[in-house]
Amino acid sequence: GIASVVAGHPLDTVKTRLQAGQGYGNTLKCVLTVYRNESLTGFFKGMSFPLASVGIYSSVVFGVFSNTQRLLSQLRHGDPAAAPSLADMTLASLVAGVISVGIGTPVELVKIRLQMQTQPYTKENVKLNSTAPGSPMYRGPIHCLRTILQKEGIPGVYRGNVAMLLRDVPGYCAYFIPYAMFCDWITPHGSLSPNPFSVWVAGGVAGAVSWAVCTPMDVVKSRIQADGVYLNQYKGTLDCMLQSYQNEGLKVFFRGLLVNTIRGFPSSAAMFLGYELSLKAMKRCQTETNP
Repeated sequence: GIASVVAGHPLDTVKTRLQAGQGYGNTLKCVLTVYRNESLTGFFKGMSFPLASVGIYSSVVFGVFSNTQRLLSQLRHGDPAAAPSLADMTLASLVAGVISVGIGTPVELVKIRLQMQTQPYTKENVKLNSTAPGSPMYRGPIHCLRTILQKEGIPGVYRGNVAMLLRDVPGYCAYFIPYAMFCDWITPHGSLSPNPFSVWVAGGVAGAVSWAVCTPMDVVKSRIQADGVYLNQYKGTLDCMLQSYQNEGLKVFFRGLLVNTIRGFPSSAAMFLGYELSLKAMKRCQTETNP
């Protein structure tokens, strides 16, 4: 999980600015604007909180997915180690997607608020409570989380959870299933397990496919969660979708598609490679400890 955040966060910042920001234009213009206005550190805004919490988040998601598969294999075939069917992988992915929202929504919210808090404010005749347009509202992730809790309570911490559910449930299906299929396809016949290169490539392809599939709902989620830094524009997921469509047309739901897909490859490649290598190392250590 940590490897995934480090590999993908700079492009994640660009993606968030494109989806929920104003005046950034295309991907290249956004990159240049962030660098010119905020230097290299601007690309790493909001990274500390995901970095600190992603270990738990990723452990839960991957743990729920693999254990659900094992349970289904046990129920269907009487052997938890039996190769899962496509239906088993789909159901396990759906369960992992649902569970991920409970842990992931507050993490995503804080990350996006920190990424967006220097967004130039364009609306006129609106009184800002504690900050000037484009100036920081939050001192860091803990202050951000505390501020949201004080102003909006627990529901505020889970702002965007419906949009995230609609993003992650199909998103994880398009994440785990392509990984398993592609990994199986490129692994040499007769090998018991895929080599690191196969894991890296399969993980990268799965990430690119998954992010391409869930970009429309990712746009909605980003907008809802970024909303509230200065004022509340959206009443909910459907209202955000309608307002976005009315103001910017259908193309708005594909904002950040290119950068999402590009970012998905190194981020997910690092995630799956870290996962598989860690698992192998722990199994080896366990075998040596308990021969």
